[in-house]
Amino acid sequence: DTGDRYVSGCHVLLLAVSRVGVLGVSVSVGLNRRNRLLARDLGGWAVDVAIPAGTEVQTSGVAGEPRVFSTLEDLTIDQPEIVSALTSTGRDTYQTVWDDLRLGLAPVTCFASTPLTPGDAFYLGFSESMAGNVLQLDVTANIEGIGVVPDNPPLVWEVWQGEGWVPAQVPSGLIDDRPADTTGGLNRNGSVIMLVPAKHEPMTLGGDRAHWLRARLLPSNPGRPPYATSPQLLSVEASSLGGTALGEHSIRVEHEPLGTSNGKPGQEFRLANRPVLTRTEYERLEVSTGVATANGGTGEQTVDWEEVDNFMRSSPDDRHYVIDSTTGAVHFGPLIRYPDGSTRRHGAVPPEGARLRMRRYRSGGGNAGNVGTKTLTTLRTTIPYVSGVVNLVPATGGVDAESVENAKLRGPMSIRTGARAVTATDYERLAGEADSGVGRVRCLPPVESGDPIRLLLVPKLEEPSENLQLDSFALSDSIISRVSSYLDERRILGSTVEIGTPYYQGVTIAALAFAKPGRPHTLVRERIMQTLYRYLNPLTGGPDGQGWPFDADLNAATVFQLIETVEGVDRVDEVLFFEYDLRNHERIGFGKELVRLADDSLFLSANHQVVVR
Repeated sequence: DTGDRYVSGCHVLLLAVSRVGVLGVSVSVGLNRRNRLLARDLGGWAVDVAIPAGTEVQTSGVAGEPRVFSTLEDLTIDQPEIVSALTSTGRDTYQTVWDDLRLGLAPVTCFASTPLTPGDAFYLGFSESMAGNVLQLDVTANIEGIGVVPDNPPLVWEVWQGEGWVPAQVPSGLIDDRPADTTGGLNRNGSVIMLVPAKHEPMTLGGDRAHWLRARLLPSNPGRPPYATSPQLLSVEASSLGGTALGEHSIRVEHEPLGTSNGKPGQEFRLANRPVLTRTEYERLEVSTGVATANGGTGEQTVDWEEVDNFMRSSPDDRHYVIDSTTGAVHFGPLIRYPDGSTRRHGAVPPEGARLRMRRYRSGGGNAGNVGTKTLTTLRTTIPYVSGVVNLVPATGGVDAESVENAKLRGPMSIRTGARAVTATDYERLAGEADSGVGRVRCLPPVESGDPIRLLLVPKLEEPSENLQLDSFALSDSIISRVSSYLDERRILGSTVEIGTPYYQGVTIAALAFAKPGRPHTLVRERIMQTLYRYLNPLTGGPDGQGWPFDADLNAATVFQLIETVEGVDRVDEVLFFEYDLRNHERIGFGKELVRLADDSLFLSANHQVVVR
């Protein structure tokens, strides 16, 4: 079957209209196959804003066909009510400071330990869950928390989601490209805008039960100096600017008629939109037939039929149908003649004259849905109080259906090795079969008896090598779920599989090269940079262009030879490698001519420094 396509998505933000006008801003937070929406208050907006599931947004269509995304969940944007405030020095020690804040009795010291201790926290309790909302805190503060970098204060905002504290993202460029935190780390009057995660649960702290948000003090580091003294707050007010709603690259079609049954086996009907995405429980075929009523008249009876993968196990009375996701064809059970001359119907047949209708389905998917940042900017339906929409990060996870040519290559491998996961090669092959969004797989057998089998996945990416970052290689929930389910049916009984990512070893190359006479230095430098990024790519790098090999060290002699092959290079005088912190974007240690790679690691290059003379 080469018909599987995977759908991309991200989070989309919807903005709401207030009494003073329309907010011309769009925001979005990207997630692997889905999207989220926001609404905005400019003063006086106090009603709840409901964003129904199925709300459609799209790209502008200026470049190519518009890409349509649909939300997958209902969203209600509520106005927050703060009901409690606490400070804590850790170990379940809480001090109530709500009266000081709301009545202005005294400044509130956010981090109360002396000296300041990482882990100290300032808490705000809300009467209702703010899950999915875009929250703005308007702060009046004393200028006390000196010593920090205003754009990088040593604190993190977190919410309680029922099992632990999770970060509430403070995004940049949300409104008119202004900073999301204008308080300089709670040091001056201003506001902090944050995206509350999709789950926000109540908990009792300090005797108060509320939905909690906290600012927690972090340890300092070279790029994030500590507070000399704790920031002090005089007042805090909260408002909701909107919310985020999960979505995917699809259009939703409701109650589409397919036609009328002729009462014969093997009938085929076709959906108007294709390809068709994997159906949910509600997305079913309805078959309506005429029935006699008690008063002698006629009525209509509608029955849901069940979708199956094939008719192999279908009995003549099973109300089954099969959908070809690629073509949109809806098939009913055939009548099969067997070698002994007998015939058998696999699956029931809708009665003659029965009307067929698809209650709901979604169409979309494929690589075309992997749209870039801030491209989903158009609402396809009008929603009261909502003025705009946009995605802050790219949509990812969309993969085209497998080609027939690739299936021909993969088929013999499957036949030779079977469908069981026994060897490391089996696990790597089956993981690639489970999801076409998987680019590379590395299986590490258990070191000791009882240890899990480690499966390291590299997602398939279409981005240029020079744009790849550590977060680009994060595994989506859909990939993990598909691979896990697929292997669970095929692994040896008693074995356990741990799915994760390789360790990405950051590396920066510093090189000095000389250009041939008459060759522009800028052009030669650009060619060298592109070659280095392409060579150290986890997916397309390495000597054979199939991705940098696991276990393969990086040595200067190889890179010397690589740069010398670049058009316009006369000679190379120096090559040094620096290990690179991909999270904090800084070099580590001194230059070296050899960087070793562990068996669970891949190189990911960044910030190469090339000088051409």
